[in-house]
Amino acid sequence: MIIRVLGSRDAEAYRALMLEAYGAYPQAFTSSVAERAAMPLSWWEKRIDSPLDRLLGGFDGDALAGIVGLAYEPREKARHKVTLFGMYVTAACQQQGLGRLLVEAALDEARKHPRLKVIQLTVTAGNDAAFALYQRCGFIQFGLEPLAVRVGVDYFDKIHMWRELRFG
Repeated sequence: MIIRVLGSRDAEAYRALMLEAYGAYPQAFTSSVAERAAMPLSWWEKRIDSPLDRLLGGFDGDALAGIVGLAYEPREKARHKVTLFGMYVTAACQQQGLGRLLVEAALDEARKHPRLKVIQLTVTAGNDAAFALYQRCGFIQFGLEPLAVRVGVDYFDKIHMWRELRFG
């Protein structure tokens, strides 16, 4: 597996992988397949090229098999924080360590910015595998957002987690 920063040339693969993710785990994402499928390829390219986002892909050969993003905070008083988002690994590559590699790569990427002190994320309550992965990577739960996401008639809570960036 190779982890690298995505570029515009990866837009089609990124779009396809995220649409797969939204369909497979609708409770894990605030965007829906319908919302994002309606977006033109140029929207996905702009997301990849945005100075406020950094997208890392995990590749199994030439195939994009996993993704994680970092969203940098543009507001002056919050620029010390970054949010990990959009974490997904294809079913074929789960349980092979790719998720851990992606999270560690995101932490390494965030550490390149000396102003950043904190990385935070949310994970759907009940997603025990993802929660355990984040804990193994040093994240600590600090809150619970009830009814954070609605899928059909069901509501899902989100666990808020964080960690400092300066220690391993």
